[in-house]
Amino acid sequence: MIDWHYIVNLVAQIAFELIYFGAVMGTIIVIILDNRNPVKTISWILVLLFLPFLGLVFYFFFGRSQRRERLIGRKGYNRLLKKPMAEYLAQEVSSLPQEYGRLIHLFQHINQAFPFEGNRITAYTEGDTKLCALLRELRKARQHIHVEYYIFEDDAVGRMVRDALIEKAREGVEVRVLYDDVGCWKVPHRFFEEMLNAGIEVRSFLKVRFPLFTSRVNYRNHRKIVVIDGQVGFVGGMNLAERYVRGVPWGNWRDTHILIEGKAVHGLQTAFLLDWYFVDRTLLTSSRYFPKIENYGDSLVQIVTSEPVGRWREIMQGLTMAISGAKKYFYIQTPYFLPTEQILAAMQTAALAGVDVRLMLPKRADNRLTHLGSCSYLEDVLQAGVKVYFYKKGFLHSKLMVSDDMLSTVGSTNVDFRSFEHNFEVNAFIYDMNTALEMKAIFLQDQRDSVQIFQKNWVKRSWRRKAAESVVRLLSPLL
Repeated sequence: MIDWHYIVNLVAQIAFELIYFGAVMGTIIVIILDNRNPVKTISWILVLLFLPFLGLVFYFFFGRSQRRERLIGRKGYNRLLKKPMAEYLAQEVSSLPQEYGRLIHLFQHINQAFPFEGNRITAYTEGDTKLCALLRELRKARQHIHVEYYIFEDDAVGRMVRDALIEKAREGVEVRVLYDDVGCWKVPHRFFEEMLNAGIEVRSFLKVRFPLFTSRVNYRNHRKIVVIDGQVGFVGGMNLAERYVRGVPWGNWRDTHILIEGKAVHGLQTAFLLDWYFVDRTLLTSSRYFPKIENYGDSLVQIVTSEPVGRWREIMQGLTMAISGAKKYFYIQTPYFLPTEQILAAMQTAALAGVDVRLMLPKRADNRLTHLGSCSYLEDVLQAGVKVYFYKKGFLHSKLMVSDDMLSTVGSTNVDFRSFEHNFEVNAFIYDMNTALEMKAIFLQDQRDSVQIFQKNWVKRSWRRKAAESVVRLLSPLL
């Protein structure tokens, strides 16, 4: 007697396996034909081969390149740039610093990042001082406030800023708030609803359906931008959350943020308005958002953005050129170190050529997996002569770089694949001796609160630790 039940189950099992195998192989073929970075392609293939079911899920959430359209049409982009371009052309530009002429031109060519003179830079390395400065400037607002953060928590800090924005909105000030949907996925809707009810325009960046499973999803807006009346702006690494002020259980939260007063605020305004157009489809080009600004100081500043929707990786390419062009030193602070091949090669080449290259990471990070991946790259740079330091007073979240007592950059960009290739980021590149010396002093002070890692000791860590780092390194382009 024929056991039809067995036959049906067998056919169903074979059909499922064929479909499953076809899905895995089809995904691998799509990844190969996408002509990605070979390292990233191999990483995805390994995940799909060894963890096929999880690999398909991960690829669905993290791997697909389906948001590659332009943020804005060329006509609209030119309209938005019209006012800042006029301000740039009207300024009495003295000669650009010769040693950074090519870097400035690169950013201007691929990012429309205009170099503006006459700026004053104020740096903040503690969350409470930055918060106080932000609240102070918000109270001065008379026309408009634009706020953009990856994280805007419903805690003491978030509510303090929210209430300040509501107060200004009730005074008749235009207030717009843009937050990342994944970065704020735990924030209750009522938190933003209170702002909406007060007349504040609030938008989320790229809503996701399953935030619980997409905390590391691609195409997140990692920028931290505040623009007040088009004349004052904030940019850096600090979000609006209590931990940025109170620290973490194992120590303080060390971060870097800057206040910009001057014409470079036009660059921050342009970045915000582009992001606003992306989520709201409203193009704001009124001249009141780009007022005439007198000189505040002596700093030459470019506001450089990068996003995963264009041809170039602007900030990564600029950093590669800056590291390669360093003559005496190049200091880097970053919470995560998962460098692309270009950045890694630039650091190694500079160190081998005698440049004093220093890298500072947190001794203990907020993400163990990412920290393991970061540690896997340290032997590569140590062998080339890069000096590596672990900050031990708490969590180092600072994204600060300084070189040759003239160039410094502060922003939202980490030295990792996600920041360089998948996130929307923004950095201020500052060409000014006084600012560079201040940033250098900040780095050296943090160095006193750090422990230096030497190659002869680093290679002695346990084989289990090395194995864990190596496994995570295979996935580093995906973290």
